[in-house]
Amino acid sequence: MKILQVTSPREFEILDVPVPEPGPDEVLMRITAVTTCPQWDLHLRHNEPMFVGHAFHYPFTPGKPGHEAVGRIEAVGEGVAGLKAGDRVCAWRDTGEGHQGCYAQYVAIDAASVIRVPGELSDEALAPLELAMCVGACFRMLRDMDAILGRCFGVCGLGPAGLVALQMARAEGAGEVYGFDFVSDRRAMAERLGAAGCYHPRADLSGKFPARPERPKLESAVDCVGARASVEFLMDRTQDALALFGVQREDYTFSPRHYRGLRLCGYKGHSRESAEYALDLIRQGKLDLAALVTHKLPLERYAEGVDLLENAQAVKVCFLPWEE
Repeated sequence: MKILQVTSPREFEILDVPVPEPGPDEVLMRITAVTTCPQWDLHLRHNEPMFVGHAFHYPFTPGKPGHEAVGRIEAVGEGVAGLKAGDRVCAWRDTGEGHQGCYAQYVAIDAASVIRVPGELSDEALAPLELAMCVGACFRMLRDMDAILGRCFGVCGLGPAGLVALQMARAEGAGEVYGFDFVSDRRAMAERLGAAGCYHPRADLSGKFPARPERPKLESAVDCVGARASVEFLMDRTQDALALFGVQREDYTFSPRHYRGLRLCGYKGHSRESAEYALDLIRQGKLDLAALVTHKLPLERYAEGVDLLENAQAVKVCFLPWEE
C-alpha cells in the first residue's frame, strides 16, 4: 500500500509497504479520503512544537499527521464487536504519535476510535469529523453553561475550527453570530455559512463591538486561534462566557476590567459523545463540513496541499490516497 512519511521539515516520501493486519480490538480501514489539519501539517513543516513541551522527531511516524479520515472497514481483529467488514466509518480521534497515521491507503486502528457514518454523504462531508468532535466538546460545555441560546455570539479565527464553531453556534440557537479574521476570503466564507457579519480584528470596531469598560455587545464567544492577542481581543469584547479552543502557547492576562462577569472555560478534551454530537448535526444538515474542503488532491501532491494552507489559499485540503 501507499503511505506518506514526512522525512524532514519540508520533505516527504511516498512509501510502498505491506497492508497492516488488524490486531486485537483493531479494525483495518481502507481510507477513501483524509483531510488536512493545518495546525499539525504546518507546524510539522516548520518543526515548530504544537504545544509547550512538545517536539517533532524526523523522519516522522508514517502516515502522520493525517488523522481526519473516512473509509470502509476491510477486516476486524479479535475481540471487535459492533463493527464488521463493509461498514463505512470515520476516525473520530487521533491515535497519537507513534501509531501509524491516515495519510495512507489503509490503517489498522483501534475499533474504539472509529464511528459508523452514513453511506449517502460525500467523503468531504465526513472526513473532518475529528475536528468537529473537538469543537463540539467546547459547544457541549457552553450549552451546559446556558451560554449559547439566544446569545450574540463571537468567533475569532475563521479557519476550519472557526467555521465549524459558527455553524455549531447557529445550530444551538445563537441569536447572531459574528466572525473575526484577517483573511477576507475566510470572512466571506463565514458569511456564506450564516455569520451575521465578519470583520478584520484590527479595524476600528469600537462602534460595533465596544470594549470594556463599556458593555460589550458579544454575550458569548469562542477563540479558535490561541494567540494572546486573539484571546484578549475577545476577553475585552465578551460580556459573559468565552471558550478557549485554540491551542494555548502563551499566558493571557485577566485584568480588573474583566472581573465583573467574564467566565473563561478551557477545552475538556476528546470524547465519543462529542463525536456523536457532531455527527448528529451533520445528519440534520446543520453542520456542513464539505464547505471547508476547498481543494482535493492525490496524496502524492502533499507538498502542494501544504503550500496552499501556508499561503491561506485553502481552508482544508482533501487528499485521495487511491488517485494518482
